[in-house]
Order: sequence, then structure tokens, then C-alpha cells
Amino acid sequence: MRVPWLKLGFLGAVLAAYPIFVLGYTWISVFRSDFKGGGNGPLDAYRHALASAIVAHTLGESAVELISTLFESGPGDSHAMDRHNNRIGARIGAASFFQLEPAVRKAVENGKVNTTDPNQISWLPETKWKRNRVW
Repeated sequence: MRVPWLKLGFLGAVLAAYPIFVLGYTWISVFRSDFKGGGNGPLDAYRHALASAIVAHTLGESAVELISTLFESGPGDSHAMDRHNNRIGARIGAASFFQLEPAVRKAVENGKVNTTDPNQISWLPETKWKRNRVW
């Protein structure tokens, strides 16, 4: 009877390790970044696109779409911006793992305020940034 519990425990550890990996890599990159605007600005866009690129690289674009639906389905500019940037990050996820962060960085550097271009990272105007926030 111990074997099923050990298998379940191992499976639980593996399932817990995945989000820790994605969030850990993303947040380390965020803290090293020189982007400003952690809440609704370029740094927020970077965080969303990078996490989505990692998830898409490891689990596929459909996983990013599911996560976006679950966590970004609310109304408002902020959620729309996050969904937009998640889709771009998901497409970047097709690259090799070590190309993800540089590709996301470049996409944010080429981004614009309130763009609806499906190929360009977007963020809100600076007047809507949440000051003193990284998330």
C-alpha cells in the first residue's frame, strides 16, 4: 500500500516544481531587468510575455490560452493588455529556451503604449502605471 502513496507524492512534487520553475525564472529576470512600470507598464508586459513564452515552450500555446482565460478574463485595460502580451509571449515560446528571454526583451523594447498590433507588445500609458509595484 505504500507504493501508490509514494507515486502520488512524487507526482505532486513534480507538479509543484513546474510553477516554481516558471515563476522563479520569470521573477529573477524581472528583478534583473531595467524596464520601468511594474504595474501596467513595460516591466509588467515583460513579465507576462516571458512567463507565457516559458509556458508555451514547455507545454504549448494552448496552455497559455487556458491560463490567460483563467487569470485574465476580467474587464478593463489591464486584463486586455495582459492577454495581448501573453499571446505574443506564447508565439515567442516556439524558440529554443535560451532564446526566450532575449526575444521577449527585444519585443518589449519595440513595444508601444496601447498598441493593438497583434505582433507588438503593449502597455498602458504611464499615468495608469501602478507605482512602487513589481507585480
